[in-house]
Amino acid sequence: MTAMAPWNGKRVLVTGAGGFIGSHLTEALASRGARVRALVRYNGRGDWGHLEALDPALARRVDVLMGDVRDPRCVDEAVAGCHTVFHLAALIAIPYSYRAPQSYVDTNVTGTVNVLEACRNRRVARLVHTSTSEVYGTARYTPIDEEHPLQGQSPYSASKIAADKLVESYHRSFGLPAVTVRPFNTYGPRQSARAVIPSVLCQLLSGKKTLALGSLTPVRDFNYVADTVEGFLAAAAAPKAVGRTLNLGTGRGVTVGETVKLLMTLCGRDAAVRTDKERVRPEASEVFRLLADARLAAKLAGWKPRFTLEQGLVRTIEHVRANLDAYKAGLYNV
Repeated sequence: MTAMAPWNGKRVLVTGAGGFIGSHLTEALASRGARVRALVRYNGRGDWGHLEALDPALARRVDVLMGDVRDPRCVDEAVAGCHTVFHLAALIAIPYSYRAPQSYVDTNVTGTVNVLEACRNRRVARLVHTSTSEVYGTARYTPIDEEHPLQGQSPYSASKIAADKLVESYHRSFGLPAVTVRPFNTYGPRQSARAVIPSVLCQLLSGKKTLALGSLTPVRDFNYVADTVEGFLAAAAAPKAVGRTLNLGTGRGVTVGETVKLLMTLCGRDAAVRTDKERVRPEASEVFRLLADARLAAKLAGWKPRFTLEQGLVRTIEHVRANLDAYKAGLYNV
């Protein structure tokens, strides 16, 4: 049996397919022979997000559907006929959630209800729902396992907690075959410059002598996007994962400050660092320590990360350097 066989010819839906992780997942599924329906949020420009650069050889296996998870009819249409649904569509920027919390409820909570109802009515074989390590808040203990309390330390994390609990309720109430994957800090090619790693790289590679950053002390467990994608695929294929939540992380914690120094070394660039008050989260909202215990994902789905932080950063640097003009300067300018 080849690696392609489990997905070959299988109809799958990816919501949020034009985004950072969603586009990588769409590519991985198409490369393994799946027939992918890619739900991309409708916009007047007809823009498919990161799927605009999809390899023509893979594009033949991808059907792009423009719509919105907030619309139940659109979601039902997207789910119809699909064996497996990967639900990634969400608003994810934490700073914007302070300004527009209702939009996070509309997309992350109501949108998830629409996906759940469609999957229930269409009797899909598996729903893989995307959570986030942000739902844990600042760690009460480390490494963080799936039994750790959930703490809504931002409107974004609160909306994701609600979505996670709705998925749990549909499994318990209606027997929906769902699994929740909880990635820790995913990074890699195509990630927005609003995230810390591409933000630092854009500033370094564009020649900035002073980096504008938020807090340098929080600890993060950075997981390379290719490993995160493999976690999604493993969770979708593992019978024992149904009804469970699986952490996806490396178990290695580094501070933001240590990450900045590592990026400077790998880029061969040096710069001063200053704190930009606009980038600092409210004190009670900041998540100070995230470190994953991913043993359950290994046990139930056979998943383990393959990339070290250094290996993933080298690949990310190469991508940002080659595509620097595509990043919006206003997101990281000093």
